[in-house]
Amino acid sequence: MNLSDLRKVTIKQNLRIRFALANGMECVVNEHGVAQVPALRAVPDFNLEDELTRVSTFVVEPADVAAKSRPKPRNYTREEMAALASSGGGGAAHDEHEE
Repeated sequence: MNLSDLRKVTIKQNLRIRFALANGMECVVNEHGVAQVPALRAVPDFNLEDELTRVSTFVVEPADVAAKSRPKPRNYTREEMAALASSGGGGAAHDEHEE
């Protein structure tokens, strides 16, 4: 599983994926597939792809902040996230393209 796999999942399922970095910061891959480190204030001395190989837990949440009845964020293990990423994101967005 790599960063591009996470990007595909967030776009197809309209999700945000958060994970902690080794330096204590957090990375957020938003619903547009953009990976951001909000606490970053200068040029980073790390590579997100390398950091991703060390991550063991992910927090997945819906990107639609306007929905009042949205589900709570869910924690995924590395294995669960890899399964979600390898399934191509699944969901209705995948079905729409199979005409």
